[in-house]
Amino acid sequence: MTTAPVADQRRLLDLQALDTRLDQLAHRRRTLPALARLAELGTQVQDLHGALVTSRTAVGDLRREVAKAEADVAQVRTRAARDQARLESGGVGAKDAQALTSELEALARRQADLEEVELEAMERLEAHEGALADLTAAHDALTEQVRVVEAERDAEAATIDAEAAGLREQRAAQAAGLDVALVALYERLRAQLGGSGAAALRGRRCEGCRLELNPLDLAGIAKRPADEVVRCEECGRILVRLAPDEPAAPGVSGRA
Repeated sequence: MTTAPVADQRRLLDLQALDTRLDQLAHRRRTLPALARLAELGTQVQDLHGALVTSRTAVGDLRREVAKAEADVAQVRTRAARDQARLESGGVGAKDAQALTSELEALARRQADLEEVELEAMERLEAHEGALADLTAAHDALTEQVRVVEAERDAEAATIDAEAAGLREQRAAQAAGLDVALVALYERLRAQLGGSGAAALRGRRCEGCRLELNPLDLAGIAKRPADEVVRCEECGRILVRLAPDEPAAPGVSGRA
C-alpha cells in the first residue's frame, strides 16, 4: 500500500494514542504493587505452612509419647496396687510376703523413673503446643493480610479494567472507517516495534524514535503527495506529516 486519505493518516495518530494508553494500562495491571506484595506474602505463607506441618507432627508425636508414658505409669501403679492388696490381705506366707515387698520396692523405683519420663514428655509437649499456637496465630494473621491485599489488587484491577473498557470503545470508534490497508500496515508495525506503529513528523523530527531526519530524506518526503504513506528511515514507523504547532492526538488524554 502506498496511499491513504490524509484524514485517515491523521486519525491514525489518535488510534496510536489510544493503543499506547491501553498498553500502559495493561502494563500497570501486570505490575500492580499488590501483585508483588502477594508474591512476597505467598512465599511467607509457604514457609509458615512448612513450619506448621513440622510443628503439628512434633505435637502429634509428643502426644502419643505422653499417652504411652501415662499408660506405662498406670500399668505399674495397677500392678503395685494389686501386690499391695495381696500383701495386706494376710493370705500369703512369709516368703511370698518378702517377694511381694521386694517387687513393690522395684515397682516404686520403676514408677518414679516412668513418671520422670512422663513429666519430661509433658514439658516438651507443652513447649511445642505453645510454639504451634504461635505459628497458628501467625498463619491466621498472614492469611488475613493476603485477603486484604487480594481485595486491594481486585479493586485496583477493576478500576484499570473499567478505564480500559472505555478506551477500547473509543478505539473501536476511532478505527471505524479507516483505510483497511493503512490499519493493517499499522498493526503489523505495532507488533514489530513494541506497540508503536505510527508517529508524527513535526518539522525534522520523528516523534516515534525522537530522531531528526536528514535533509535529503526530508526533501524527499516533502515532494511526495499528501496522501502517500511515508515511513521513518530510522525506525520504520508510519510518519504522519504535521505542522510544527499542530497537536498529534487531540482526542486522547490521561496518563498511566
